[in-house]
Amino acid sequence: MIKGIHRYLVILAAAMILSGCINRGEAPAPVEEVKPTPQQPVEPVPTVPTVPTVPTQPGPIEQPQPTIPATPKVRNYDWSSAMQPMVGKMLQADGVTAGGVLLVDSVNNHTNGSLQTGKATESLRGALANNTKFTLVSAQQLSIAKQELGLSPQDSLGSRSKAIGIARKVGAQYVLYSNASGNVNAPTLKMQLMLVQTGEIIWSGNGAVQQNQ
Repeated sequence: MIKGIHRYLVILAAAMILSGCINRGEAPAPVEEVKPTPQQPVEPVPTVPTVPTVPTQPGPIEQPQPTIPATPKVRNYDWSSAMQPMVGKMLQADGVTAGGVLLVDSVNNHTNGSLQTGKATESLRGALANNTKFTLVSAQQLSIAKQELGLSPQDSLGSRSKAIGIARKVGAQYVLYSNASGNVNAPTLKMQLMLVQTGEIIWSGNGAVQQNQ
């Protein structure tokens, strides 16, 4: 009987102790304050000073080399070899009266290139210089007649009609009209002897002109 009471009291005491613990409750564990991690100081980025750009010194300016024009090829022709036989035939032509006045027109260039006809004209007048058939109109007479007609002394008459007009001005009965035609490297010399009064061609001839080597 006593042991039973003693056991009961022990159980009751244990129950009361447990009840007190539940009512009192255990204090919650303290919450640790999370301290912020101190930030590392940001080191300033060092400023690199800007190096001024040194302007590049310009090099020497190359001057363009002047273009030297090509020297035109000077062609030398053997005019005499072509003119002498032609003049000989003309002096024997029918319808030519001895003692007549002849106007020698300048040789005209009708080729496909540049041709210095001054030497050709000189050669032609030279071939007729000692002839016994015609009296030649002098270069001075021809120059005066050109000036009176408003032409330059260096003007090549260029056309048959103009040559005949000059011949009438100086009182000539005949006109020798000539030109170089074809390829400038091997031109063909053509001559025509005309009557001033009618414009009739009483003789014509042609011949090849060779270049001097």
